[in-house]
Amino acid sequence: MPELPEVETVCRGLAPFMEGRRINHVAQNRPDLRFPFPENFTLHLQGRRIEAIRRRAKYMLARLDDDSHLMVHLGMSGRFTIHPAQTASAGPGIASSAQTGHNSGWQKAEKHDHVVFTMEDGTVVVYNDPRRFGFMDLIAPGGLGSHPSLAPLGPEPLSEDFSPGHLKKIWAGRKSNVKTALLDQKVVAGLGNIYVCEALWRAGISPKRLAGDISGKKLGELVPHIKEILTQAIAAGGSSLKDYRQADGELGYFQHSFDVYDREGSPCSREGCDGVIHRIVQSNRSSFYCPRHQR
Repeated sequence: MPELPEVETVCRGLAPFMEGRRINHVAQNRPDLRFPFPENFTLHLQGRRIEAIRRRAKYMLARLDDDSHLMVHLGMSGRFTIHPAQTASAGPGIASSAQTGHNSGWQKAEKHDHVVFTMEDGTVVVYNDPRRFGFMDLIAPGGLGSHPSLAPLGPEPLSEDFSPGHLKKIWAGRKSNVKTALLDQKVVAGLGNIYVCEALWRAGISPKRLAGDISGKKLGELVPHIKEILTQAIAAGGSSLKDYRQADGELGYFQHSFDVYDREGSPCSREGCDGVIHRIVQSNRSSFYCPRHQR
């Protein structure tokens, strides 16, 4: 499932083609994804201008010109592709690309192209999702704070609100392991399995350690490592393991920088460590770590 860096990368890739532009047409090619589409989904979006595209946790939020929002979750295999409008103008009696999208690089929906957005300049943005585990929702003006998917979320990990002090307070007396605690979206929003494994490896903290027992220097080092790993992953375009692609179709490249994730049986790459990467299962997720230096 795409994690924070992948969703952030997709938002940044869509922004130049969608922000500040009006949606001329929306083709909804099935009644549902993971959940049914909202009532009047296409009618609400058509004619609206997208004011901004941003990320909250693993959700994409497109703010429209009536202050409502289109919320998108990519699920396991959801991805957007961009087909820019061609610059050639339509001839006499020919509908313009802004009306049809035919002057873009896109011509016909494929099997898993479930939603197709045609922008006012003719750019076509296609949402494809073979597993249909993603979803889209419409949020009324003023409804972001009360939306059931957004209201419970903790602070963004790259924000100043995410700090050692925040973790110390919320983890006081907590009996769950630190890996599970960091994946709790009420603790911090947007962290996923890959980057938690990598951050714990850098911080030298075992994923089996109880969250409430982490304090002092270890806790103070963990937060900067989380911020560092996410920043580096965003700069690399995220990690492409199975289905994920950037909005321009390119792969992410951070998977080539993994120190621990999916490296079971490999020598630990930490300088001076002679350990071997192990894999355990926690809360139905694989945890990769070095038992030699992660304590």
